[in-house]
Amino acid sequence: MRTSGERVKEYKEFSPAVLANQIIQQVQNVFLGKEQVIRHAVIALMAKGHVLLEDVPGAGKTVLARALARAIGGQFRRIQFTSDLLPSDITGVSVYSPKTESFAFHAGPIFSNVVLADEINRAGPRTQSALLEAMSERQVSIDLETRSLPEPFFVVATQNPHEHHGTYPLPESQMDRFLVRLSIGYPKRDIEKLIADQQGFSDKVDQAVQAVATLPQIVGAQELVTQVNVPESVMDYALDMVEQTRELPSLEMGVSTRGLVALISASRACAALAGRDYCLADDVREMFVPTCEHRVLLQGRDGSGSRQEARAVLTMILSRTPVPGA
Repeated sequence: MRTSGERVKEYKEFSPAVLANQIIQQVQNVFLGKEQVIRHAVIALMAKGHVLLEDVPGAGKTVLARALARAIGGQFRRIQFTSDLLPSDITGVSVYSPKTESFAFHAGPIFSNVVLADEINRAGPRTQSALLEAMSERQVSIDLETRSLPEPFFVVATQNPHEHHGTYPLPESQMDRFLVRLSIGYPKRDIEKLIADQQGFSDKVDQAVQAVATLPQIVGAQELVTQVNVPESVMDYALDMVEQTRELPSLEMGVSTRGLVALISASRACAALAGRDYCLADDVREMFVPTCEHRVLLQGRDGSGSRQEARAVLTMILSRTPVPGA
């Protein structure tokens, strides 16, 4: 059993609040005017989750992913998803060497700390599914052998919500693997002017962003997040809202049990970033829409329902659900 002094030392070294604040400050050097997006991405990282960025091209999705990797001192790899991309292009392949008369495994880009899956909906279902085991189990199975992925392991996937020609929409099972779905949006005029004046920041990440954490520190912070207490009243509050998504006539599919687990995990990380070891209803309120809007299906839609409509339904649930202690 750890002593009180050991716990204090652990919290100082792996404090999610301190590390997250430092990471956010570094990422803001190149990803301007979008602190909320950065914050929610860091919450997903601390909760051992993954992020789906759904936005138009040129919004800075690659800059965000590269800056996060740089700030945590992790290895970054970008995978451009195309229709001819194969699962082995992601996971790696065993190559026979005549010299040694044996097979040698060549790791694919998935064996990185931060993986940018760019335009994930442009690859076929078979290739998309190659990410399922990696994202859920943090391992891949190749040639009947299971290989663990590095820790931490964080996937940032992107897709353009307006371009559907030549794409393969992500099935619900794949969408459910993402802890949060975020949208960057256009920057404010003064921020956009600065970005244009600097000719963008895609080539300035390595110079402007410093590593402010080590990989073991991130893993330690992730472990502390799992220990954040969720009071019964807050758990019931989350359950009340999740159950409503399953009962509303306007929703054909509500939030799954995995979705509830994701909401609680994100709420724990949200509390940890605030320097607390316990959750409040406000943590659940903040993370309800980002973690649930991609897990519901509007009635009569085939999965192409408006994101704004789903958000409106979830916002309505938020507004009408009694907050514990209020």
